[in-house]
Amino acid sequence: MFYHLNGVVTELEPNLAVIDCGGVGFAVTVTAVTQGRLKRGERAKLFICEQVREDAFELYGFATAEEKRCFEMLISVSGVGPKAAVSILSANTTERVCMAIMSDDERVLTAAAGVGKRLAQRIILELKDKMQKQAADISLPGPGIGAAVPADGAGQTKLADVVSALTVLGYSRAECTAALKGLDLEALSLEDAIRAALRNISTRA
Repeated sequence: MFYHLNGVVTELEPNLAVIDCGGVGFAVTVTAVTQGRLKRGERAKLFICEQVREDAFELYGFATAEEKRCFEMLISVSGVGPKAAVSILSANTTERVCMAIMSDDERVLTAAAGVGKRLAQRIILELKDKMQKQAADISLPGPGIGAAVPADGAGQTKLADVVSALTVLGYSRAECTAALKGLDLEALSLEDAIRAALRNISTRA
């Protein structure tokens, strides 16, 4: 099983990168977001998700572990294949996809090529419930999280949504608490709060 590939980018085509690792070139399907971070002739590290079928063995690569987890989350939905998931993550950042699911914003998902309204609704229906259940299982961080959180219902909802996004992307309660430290959730939009929390995690890694 591949976890990541670390090598030199030798070819770049739409949604495709070839990574040379020790003289072996791996063809990897990538999102537009990940491809935007790659440069031909430079080294790159991609987190890998394998998809094996009877007639194919395909590698999907992502610049961040969060994008990979979001891809895996999307393909867990009935009717969402790797092609649709790549399309969604090419049109949107990971943070925006999570926000769209939690806010029932199907327009964000249908902006991706090949994703219709019915499929977008199915993604939201299945994944919003999953996000909320996973966040409930670990419970919200307590008052000592070190983040500025308004006490009203809207503030608590935003906190819950950020934790839901982090949880479904694979982070533990302790990691969620660390990610929220120093954030002013009252001043940030939901998308910016998720992005800032992920940045906190990456800087502490």
